[in-house]
Amino acid sequence: MSSQIIPVEPFDYVVFGGTGDLAERKLLPALYHRQIEGQFTEPTRIIGASRAALSHEEYRSFASDALKEHLKPGEFDEAEVAKFTARLYYISVDAKSEQGWDDLKKLLEDGKDRTRAFYLAVGPAIFGDISEKIRDHKLITKNTRIVVEKPIGRDLASATELNDTIGKVFREEQIFRIDHYLGKETVQNLMALRFANALYEPLWNSAHIDHVQITVAESVGLENRAGYYDKAGALRDMVQNHILQLVCFVAMEAPTSMDAEAVRDEKLKVLRALKPITAANVEQVTVRGQYRAGASAGGPVKGYLEELEGGVSNTETFVAIKAEISNWRWAGVPFYIRTGKRMAGRMSEIVITFKQIPHSIFDHSAGRISANQLMIRLQPNEGVKQSLMIKDPGPGGMRLRNVPLDMSFAEAFGVRNADAYERLLLDVIRNNQTLFVRRDEVEAAWQWIDPILKAWETAGQQVQGYTAGTWGPSQAIALIERDGRTWNDTI
Repeated sequence: MSSQIIPVEPFDYVVFGGTGDLAERKLLPALYHRQIEGQFTEPTRIIGASRAALSHEEYRSFASDALKEHLKPGEFDEAEVAKFTARLYYISVDAKSEQGWDDLKKLLEDGKDRTRAFYLAVGPAIFGDISEKIRDHKLITKNTRIVVEKPIGRDLASATELNDTIGKVFREEQIFRIDHYLGKETVQNLMALRFANALYEPLWNSAHIDHVQITVAESVGLENRAGYYDKAGALRDMVQNHILQLVCFVAMEAPTSMDAEAVRDEKLKVLRALKPITAANVEQVTVRGQYRAGASAGGPVKGYLEELEGGVSNTETFVAIKAEISNWRWAGVPFYIRTGKRMAGRMSEIVITFKQIPHSIFDHSAGRISANQLMIRLQPNEGVKQSLMIKDPGPGGMRLRNVPLDMSFAEAFGVRNADAYERLLLDVIRNNQTLFVRRDEVEAAWQWIDPILKAWETAGQQVQGYTAGTWGPSQAIALIERDGRTWNDTI
């Protein structure tokens, strides 16, 4: 079974930070794959922009090397790479001076009637500078969009300021705030499971669901992000954006259509319904952790403090929260969320645990009846599992077994599992904002996160140590088990 590929109109993609890590690892490979799939129409150009002094040919060589390093075995095709690099151009620009902006304007003049997208793969400190330079040099056309990466602020005040800065130059309908988690196949399949089937939606409420778990676990440590991460922490880095967006897709009401505004209106209602966490209850419903030395990927690894130059920090590399949504559908259903670095494995999943049957007609010899679970795996191996109780085959009486109905997307459809950036980069060109975050969503998320940060400070809540290569501090286990539940730790 193959998916239908719909080509997009010709475009110019200008990637600020075009020689950076994100462009090298994600953006260039994603665009290369879209070319191979036949999604480009000519003439389409990708223009790298950064302060580095490179020629067009040197940038094409950089891109070719990046593809060799980051594509999977068998994906690097000499003819396709030559075709791809031929559409690459490069301009050396400085966000804080006039250097290179006239050159960029001259290059873009050839494509003034095409869709034009500016991707800001740079730090948020210069979002405003770049936006203003784009405006001042009259690079905005009727078909222009701008793409911005997280973090959108470090609290509500800074997020509002950043949104205001970009909003002075671009209209809201031109601004695409990207969250790559929303481009994952599984997130969209969650919408399909809920709203394209009669099976789940009647049960998708507090009468039938016991609790929800969302886990985003990473096995890596700081890598090269120590400077940023120690000022951010897991709550700002992961919960405010990725995890709360997943909460929205699980908990939202059915939108009137798949129109971007209809979907985002429903997500906003979820964010605004999150029960506040304050100093009065923060220590009962949140856990902060920080990894210590341990083992990962078969070898010893340093602890967080050893990886920092200063060696002193109360920044959390792990957070677990018992969240609640104050509305009729979800009243009384806890959402247990957790994320951390240097955990036992790399895993992102949503687990919906349904309530136990009200009465068992089977005697004890049949075995324990487990609650049904719907497991939605984002990574690795995107797919969906539904656990059901069935009879163990064979004679000898009634014996029950918990069996998963397992669907791996790659196996079921026999196609390559596209990276999230592939979908999102082309959605920008299509002008489809459904999988992008609206300004009021960003600010509503911070309105829930800010009081948690303040409560941690007021309560003096310290990080709890956990050994690298484990599932987090013991306090996180206690957080869920005192409610008679347990984390799903199957990788």
